[in-house]
Amino acid sequence: MHDSKCYHCGDSCDRQSISFDEKLFCCTGCKTVYEIFASNDLSHYYEIQAAAGSTPKLIKGKYDFLDNAEIIEKLTEFNDGSIQIINLYIPNIHCSSCIWILENLNKLNPHVTNSQVDFPKKMIRITYRLDEFSLKNLVLLLANIGYEPYISLDDFEGKKKGIDRSLIYKLGVAGFAFGNVMFLSFPDYFDLGSSAATGGEFWLNKYQQIFRWLMFIFSLPVVFYAGWDYFVSAYKGLRAKLLNIDVPIALGILVLFLRSTFEIAFHLGSGFFDSLTGLVFFLLLG
Repeated sequence: MHDSKCYHCGDSCDRQSISFDEKLFCCTGCKTVYEIFASNDLSHYYEIQAAAGSTPKLIKGKYDFLDNAEIIEKLTEFNDGSIQIINLYIPNIHCSSCIWILENLNKLNPHVTNSQVDFPKKMIRITYRLDEFSLKNLVLLLANIGYEPYISLDDFEGKKKGIDRSLIYKLGVAGFAFGNVMFLSFPDYFDLGSSAATGGEFWLNKYQQIFRWLMFIFSLPVVFYAGWDYFVSAYKGLRAKLLNIDVPIALGILVLFLRSTFEIAFHLGSGFFDSLTGLVFFLLLG
């Protein structure tokens, strides 16, 4: 049976089809993107995931406002006159192929020196040189390959006025809980409950379960506040039928929490609250 789907984006070619290089494309835009990738030795994009691209849109004159120096200053994270760094939100990021092509922008344009994708947030941080290149050129480059960024001056001005410190707060909560849980776990580490000579019987009868429930309490803000973004990202990925990196992380956090809670509730052990809080803390630190 003849495959009538676009080689680039996967859309149907029933209404219109363009044949090029023994492949079908739904529009000139998809064909052009394929030619750009093929001519720059980026065809591996299609090997990672078939039909991973998106159809580029006509944007003539849409980004002329990026010629304004004041607007550029508001949008960029760093600007010294020769190098600029900017964070852009790209809604079309959805798979490993997207990450691969966006982190290889330097092969499409040598003025781009570095690009890093934050997949869960659909953000890309790009460093580029300004010699005969500009922010407008960068945005047009992204749009021409099907990854048009969403730019809102209101969003950027809001970030400039009030820096988002939520990650710092979450890291602080996770670090505080991790330190306290490690401290409360010392008696179990040294097995004081089994040593009568060290007063272990008194410890076992009076304080052991109290300490374990305290570890449970300390883990609650770690799971449901500091680590909540991993659950949200995993849910969004699964809802979109994508298995992103946060799915196993969220699953690991949930299993550790439920298993540890089960153990202390039925007096089977101290659980793994130290590992749980440490995992979230070091993930956030990374």
